[in-house]
Amino acid sequence: MTFQQFTNETSLLERIARADKNALSQLYDRYGRILYALSFKILGSQEEAEEVVLDVFSQVWRIAQRYDPKKGKVDAWLFTLTRSRALDRLRILQRHEKTATASMEAALTPSQSTANPEEDLLIAERRDRILAAMAQLPIEQREVLELAYYQGLTHTEIATQTGKSLGTVKTRIRLGLEKLRLALSSWQFE
Repeated sequence: MTFQQFTNETSLLERIARADKNALSQLYDRYGRILYALSFKILGSQEEAEEVVLDVFSQVWRIAQRYDPKKGKVDAWLFTLTRSRALDRLRILQRHEKTATASMEAALTPSQSTANPEEDLLIAERRDRILAAMAQLPIEQREVLELAYYQGLTHTEIATQTGKSLGTVKTRIRLGLEKLRLALSSWQFE
C-alpha cells in the first residue's frame, strides 16, 4: 500500500467519523468483497458472511473516530474487526446449534401417548410436518423461533443472547412465522 492510499483510507475514516455516508460507501466498495471472503472462510455460510460484513461496516460507522493510524493500517483494522465478528458469530452459531439439537431431540421424543392410537398418529404426523417446515427455514429465523418457542425467551432476551438488535430479532421471528405459515398452509390439520 502506498503512502497516498494509506492517507486516502485514513481520510475516508475521518469523513465517516463526520457521518459522511459517501465515504462509508467508498470504503465498502474497496473492502466489502475481501471482508466477505474472510467471513465466508471462517463461517462457511453466505448468509452469515454477509451479515458479518454488514455488522462490521455498521460498527465502522459507529466507531470510525476511534481509529488510530499510529496503531496500524485501515485494512488491518478492518480485517481484525471482521475476524473478531466472524469468530464471535461462529461461537454463537455453535452454541445455538447445540441448543437446537437438544430442542429437536426433545421435540422428537414421543410424549405420553393418549388412549386413542389415531390421535397419537395425528400428533406424530403434525410434529413431523412442523419439524420439516422448521428445517427449511434459514438458520437465523429458526434460531430465534426456537429460542422463543422452545425456551420461552422474550424478544429482548433473544436479542441479548444472540447479540442482535431487538428490531432484527422481531423481524426474523415475523419472517420465520410467515414462512412456516406458508409451508404448513398446504397441509390440513384437523
